[in-house]
Amino acid sequence: MAAAWFTSKNLGDIVKFTKTVISMALMAASAAFAQGKPVVQFLATGGTIAMKIDPVKNAPVPAISGDDLLATVPDIGKYATIEVNNLSNVPSDYMDPPRWIQLSKATQAALDRPEVSGVIVSHGTDTLEETAYWLDLTIKSSKPVILIGAQRNASSSDFDGPRNLLNAARIAVDAQSKDKGVMLAMNNQINAARYVTKTHTGNVETFNSGDFGFIGEVYPDRVIYANAPLRRQHIPIKTDTMPQVEIVPMYGGADGMALRSAVDRGAKGIVVQALGMGNMNAPMFEAVKYALSKNVPVVVSTRVHNGRVLPNYGFVGGGKTTSDAGAVMADDLKPAKARILLMLLLQNGVTSQADLQAAFNK
Repeated sequence: MAAAWFTSKNLGDIVKFTKTVISMALMAASAAFAQGKPVVQFLATGGTIAMKIDPVKNAPVPAISGDDLLATVPDIGKYATIEVNNLSNVPSDYMDPPRWIQLSKATQAALDRPEVSGVIVSHGTDTLEETAYWLDLTIKSSKPVILIGAQRNASSSDFDGPRNLLNAARIAVDAQSKDKGVMLAMNNQINAARYVTKTHTGNVETFNSGDFGFIGEVYPDRVIYANAPLRRQHIPIKTDTMPQVEIVPMYGGADGMALRSAVDRGAKGIVVQALGMGNMNAPMFEAVKYALSKNVPVVVSTRVHNGRVLPNYGFVGGGKTTSDAGAVMADDLKPAKARILLMLLLQNGVTSQADLQAAFNK
């Protein structure tokens, strides 16, 4: 009779209850460790780091909260008292200006509190570099902001989320991390927001900073910085609605119609993903002139991974001709980040070629 009590349903309930008790015990142990430790706010937004395999879809979907992730890292209490703020749980492909504005406000509010040493933001990797640069431009504080993500979801046996969260906490409370702006911490490496980019769809060592490299590393005994980001600026958010800025790619045989269409649909700014040092063909050049004739600023970037765009070539569509026509050179900012900077400048009322170029040169 006693054996009949152990039905599959009862056994499942027992396992579920046991897991809950263990999780609560780990969180309690972490909290005990954290007494008297620096305060770090953890803003959870979603992404692979917050996903598990759905048994019906047999694919990762949003599933765990920031609190759930924190429970997997009991040692974090040795370094900091973590406050969790679950802002959202969405794939980073869903990030957009309204969500960025919300995140900036939450981050700034946390950093403005004297007892908070830094902020950690968990985020999907697809647009992680865009959000990092957005925050670097809009947040004003000497305290560190560390973004983390994961390439493997929480159902994976080698889930990389917990390590990245622990490393971020250690970075956030390290005195060396002040005045370095927004950083991205994954795979034990630290990258600065301006240059970091995703370079591999699946590898855990996906983020790097091209020619400039990462700025530091996290070791078991300490955090080590090799250099600090110098090219930083602050642009305040003055409106709850950002101007529409479109990215238009240049490629062999492009006819410029996508750019003209964007202008006709009401775009307030255009970023051209040009070739080489900022070059394009004649039809695209004519489309750029069309945008400029409608008082729509055009910023020229490049699809090349490293290097700057320059007003160098003098053929029709070369960088020199687009600059002379009134376009702005994006310097070494790639299209997605050039779009963010242009969008923030426009909502601040910066529209002239000279003033826009000065901001892109900073």
